[in-house]
Amino acid sequence: MKYLNKELSLKECLEKEWIITNGIGGYASSTIVGANTRKYHGLLIAALTPPARRYLILSKLDESIEINGINHVLYTNVCKDYISEGFKSQETFEKNYIPVFKYKIEDVNIEKTICMQYGKNTVCILYRIKNGANSAKFNITPIINFRDFHCMNTGKTYNLRQELKGRKVKIVVDNIGENPIYIQSSDGNYKQYQNNTFNNMYYIEEEKRGFFPEENHAVTGTYEIEIEPKEEKEISIICSMEDNIEELNIKEIIKAEIERLENIVYDSNLTWKNPKDSKEELKEKEFIKDLVISTDNFVAYRPSFGLHTLIAGYHWFLDWGRDALISYEGLLLKTRRFEIAKEVLLTFTKNIKFGLVPNGYSGYDNRPLYNSVDSSLLLFEQIKKYIDYTGDYIFVKKELYDILKKIISSYKNGIDLDDNNIYLDEDNLIVSGTDKTQNTWMDAKYDDYAVTPRNGKAVEINALWYNSLKILEELCIKYGEKTDANIYAEMAEKTRKTFNEKFYNKKRKCLYDVIGDSKIRPNQLFATSLTYPIIEPNGEIAKEMLKTVKTKLLNKYGLKTLAKGEEGYVETYEGNAFRRDMSYHQGITWPWLLGLYNNSLINQIKATKNKKEKSELVNEYLKFVQDVEKTFKKEFYNNGMVFSISEIYDSKSPFIAKGAGAQAWSVAEVLRIITSKKEV
Repeated sequence: MKYLNKELSLKECLEKEWIITNGIGGYASSTIVGANTRKYHGLLIAALTPPARRYLILSKLDESIEINGINHVLYTNVCKDYISEGFKSQETFEKNYIPVFKYKIEDVNIEKTICMQYGKNTVCILYRIKNGANSAKFNITPIINFRDFHCMNTGKTYNLRQELKGRKVKIVVDNIGENPIYIQSSDGNYKQYQNNTFNNMYYIEEEKRGFFPEENHAVTGTYEIEIEPKEEKEISIICSMEDNIEELNIKEIIKAEIERLENIVYDSNLTWKNPKDSKEELKEKEFIKDLVISTDNFVAYRPSFGLHTLIAGYHWFLDWGRDALISYEGLLLKTRRFEIAKEVLLTFTKNIKFGLVPNGYSGYDNRPLYNSVDSSLLLFEQIKKYIDYTGDYIFVKKELYDILKKIISSYKNGIDLDDNNIYLDEDNLIVSGTDKTQNTWMDAKYDDYAVTPRNGKAVEINALWYNSLKILEELCIKYGEKTDANIYAEMAEKTRKTFNEKFYNKKRKCLYDVIGDSKIRPNQLFATSLTYPIIEPNGEIAKEMLKTVKTKLLNKYGLKTLAKGEEGYVETYEGNAFRRDMSYHQGITWPWLLGLYNNSLINQIKATKNKKEKSELVNEYLKFVQDVEKTFKKEFYNNGMVFSISEIYDSKSPFIAKGAGAQAWSVAEVLRIITSKKEV
């Protein structure tokens, strides 16, 4: 996809971001004009303890070219009272596999390609310069930092120690000798600076989020490269936390990365072209190809485990159990990355404690975090999906079967780890949480205040509990343990019976979100969207519920987290951390919830016997899929983080993308929906 800068205003360019990742939690990201508008932007954000401890290392490279004594800048930087004008010389930004910038200054053409070395904290920048009639000097100035990517070095003066060997410079920031930065150019002379600071880079997006928006960076020096008239020259810059950068071939790294991504697309079997494909089908497959490439951003290796994991979103999320399991089918099974799929299941069962799958790991010390009642139950559904795609019962029996039994036993007997307060009540429904905990997916918490605690008997937790019991019953039968199968079947039936008696809200024609809480929320869709729906998918209750959800919650961008008119409803996500947390699950639209709606429609179709009714439902479903594809194709290429899908959206026009710019479950569920048409 190519973006022509002359067709976009500077504001529009600053609002379009891009990201590439290195498979260990690190990334490079900025805007399509190279101006950093977030504290999370930079050309090298390195994961010092992969995939965690992410540090801003290389903020950017400021390039300029001197022609006939006049210096022309290619860079765009934003300060409160000044914007450099490199964007005026930029002709295009293009991203298929990796980002490419093109500039034209007088009769000089310059192309810049950015690529990360997969599996390493290394970024490579390749310049291709086609000079005009005059001699020229090309200048490349690294702007560096060394700080946790959640923080900022406002007003800071840096203490740099530089060691130059040829064109390779080793930089130690503030005497932190265990993490030196290495930069090397393939050409030119390095002019070292002393005490040179970029003061007050202005992050527009941070100010919108209620944070102080200015930061200082260190300017280390400039590589000066002479270019003869009519000369065509390639120049490479490498910045890394690895010390052997002189051994790297940047063109080979770029080639390897493109081939790696091409292989992921090919192996997915989702985009194979047929000579009979229509123009619309070819366009759809191109979109699917780009979605598959986007899924790879979230796949990361956790060396301490020797296993892969899934990052929940960029820029600021790590690997979260709940997000990984909801994203699991779309990211890994739909794309046929089955070996990594096995590893992800092992990752999130490695540190199970008292039956709880970790909801995540600390970004600082890798400590597992257990504030989740649903992650352990989501595990059952994804193991079932893994079996459906692979038929690999042997792996499940060897590695996971006993774990699943222990989870059921733990939930039945009670878990009070970290105030989760989980237990099976006398009526065979699961109780969880307190008014101070936030252990469902609606987990916003400001200081000690849980915005949506949802403690008690939550609708999706009990739907998941029933589904888990039925899946375990199925596995017991497969593995010849009929006595245990009967036990789980009996437990499931008791839960189903009570659920159908207590969760239906006849007055509002939907399900209670939590027993005693009649607010209309999307969590009720879990009752009809899982492998084993706890209510009859084509029964009257399900029909009423789906109609209410469609009328009150569904829009083009996802489902609202709370119906308009309910107490506490907020439809715009904005302001400081408190205001944002108070709105996060109180009416804001989430794209991933479309996956639940999609599954509910499919289950309804499968349960319908009447041919006419079934045909009408299929047509309704195909229209829904068509609308999802149309909406998110536009979002994917044109808004927010280009070549990805945002975490959330405002719930009123113009439905602006908000939150994390690239969210795993948003990408996963849109891909899954678009490629699920053959299931009906």
